Parts: sequence; C-alpha cells; structure tokens
Amino acid sequence: MPKTADIGSKRLIKLKPTAWARWLTGNPDVEAIELLSEEFQWISRANDALLKVKSAQHGTFLIVNEIQIRPNKRMARRIRAYAALAEEHYDLNIYPVVVNILPGKVLGNNYHNEFMGLTAHQDFRVINLWEEDVNLVFEQNLSPLLPFVPILKGGQEPSVLKQAVALLRNDEKLAEMESLLAFFASFVLDAKIVSKIMRWDMTILRESPWYNQILEKGLEKGLEQGLEQGLEQGLEQGLEQGQQRGLEQGQQQERQKMLLYILEHRFTPVSAELKGRIHQLNSDQLLSLADIALEASTLAEVEQFLVVVKE
Repeated sequence: MPKTADIGSKRLIKLKPTAWARWLTGNPDVEAIELLSEEFQWISRANDALLKVKSAQHGTFLIVNEIQIRPNKRMARRIRAYAALAEEHYDLNIYPVVVNILPGKVLGNNYHNEFMGLTAHQDFRVINLWEEDVNLVFEQNLSPLLPFVPILKGGQEPSVLKQAVALLRNDEKLAEMESLLAFFASFVLDAKIVSKIMRWDMTILRESPWYNQILEKGLEKGLEQGLEQGLEQGLEQGLEQGQQRGLEQGQQQERQKMLLYILEHRFTPVSAELKGRIHQLNSDQLLSLADIALEASTLAEVEQFLVVVKE
C-alpha cells in the first residue's frame, strides 16, 4: 500500500540502526547489518522491526524490536512466538527487546508456561522510555529517539523540546518526525507551549502506528477519541473543548480509517466490497474487529467476524 510517510518503528530505526542497536544491547561494539522486517511480513506488525547485527564477541545475531505505547500483558507470548519463528527462519541467535513508550502496569520480562510437565520459557529485555535519561539522545546522536524526547527522564522542559525540534529541522530526513514529537510532547507539556514551539501535520501523523494505537485504546487522558480535531482545535481553544467536538464529529470515521489501515498493512489492499461491510459496523464492532485484525493470521479470520455480525 503506498504511503506518503512512514513514522513507525522501522522508519525510525533506519535513521541510525547501529546507534539504536548499541543502545538496546548496551554493547558499543555492535554493528548493524540490515533491517529484515520487510522479509518477515508473515509475522511482523507495524511496530515490529527485526535488525540483523554483528559483534566481535557474539558474531551475527538478530535483535527483535517491539515498540508499544504501554506495557501489554499479551506481549510476552507474542515475543516468545516472534523470537522462535525468527530464529528458525534465519538460523541465528535472537536478542528480543520490548520498548514501552508510556507508563502503565508493570509487567515481567519473560514468558513462562508449564503444562503437563513441560516448560516453555523466553526472556526478553524491557526498556521503559520514561526511565531513560534524555541526555543520551543528544550525547549518543540517537535520532530514532528524538520523537520521544518529552517522554524521557528530564525531557519535560520546553528548552529540551526546542533542542529536539532544532535537530529535526536541520535534517530533511528527520523533518517529518516533528509531528510525532509534537504528539508525544502533548502528553507532558501544556498545549499552548507545544503549539508555540512546534508544527502539526495530521496527514503525516496518521501514518504512524502509534497514532492509531492511541485512537483505538484511548491511552492518554483527553486524547483518546476524535484525535485530529481534539489536537488541532485543542491547541488553540483548549484540549477539552476540541476533544469533545472531535468525539461528536469524527469518532466513527476515524475508527473506520484505523481498521482499514490495520487490514491493508497486515494483509492486502481492501476490496470495495469489504470496505462497504466495514462501513456498516458501529463503533463497538469496529473496535472489536480491530482487535481481531491485529492478532489474526489470515484475512479469512477477519471476514468470519463480519459473517457472525451479519447473522
């Protein structure tokens, strides 16, 4: 599916893959070789990235990256499956990492299950961005973390935000990330401050999987529904008023867009017939189908839901 922009995990990691790999592993000798996610679409999702790296000590191995808005109790099982499939597919050792953007319920750093005397276990590293020092971004030239600067420890100051904006604007490859930076800045800074420092571009912002996660789950106070109008109008009139207007005018349409985005990214361009059936669903049905679409292995599983709803 053609896109005007891509400001998800893969796009960010491609900016500085070696710096990213060294930050994740804590190993300054690691060198990035290539990003393999495009070859692994049969299991990959929008926020996954599979990075092939090498080091003198460990040889060639794979870093499984999963960046998510908040801790998710189902992530442990997903990482176990993703790591095992990647290991089998590429015949390389795996270093799985989960990066949480916003605080949530604290979860473990492993998958463990015992059944009938058999044990399945998978460890993975967990990085919580709010615990990471913002100075690392500037000292280590970690461009992939620039959009998350306001979330990092010490990143809530307007002066720090201005520093991040300046770096983005000085590099045309990074310029489109300003909307994503503004988006996350709105979680921790007053809307008026954000609007004075930064620019919004909702067309670009919609291309980020995190936009759709926030829209679907409602993971931050006042930004869960009618996000476009809530942000654009809220920056000028107050987030609360803008959000309500966005909720009343755009909730149904935005959830339809969200679902179509997921389906086209995971499977194939959606037919006119399937779009028509989706447009007949109410808001609750759209959210239920989005959950199914995120976990389904085939488009047939999604279409089965539509058959049940029709009946």
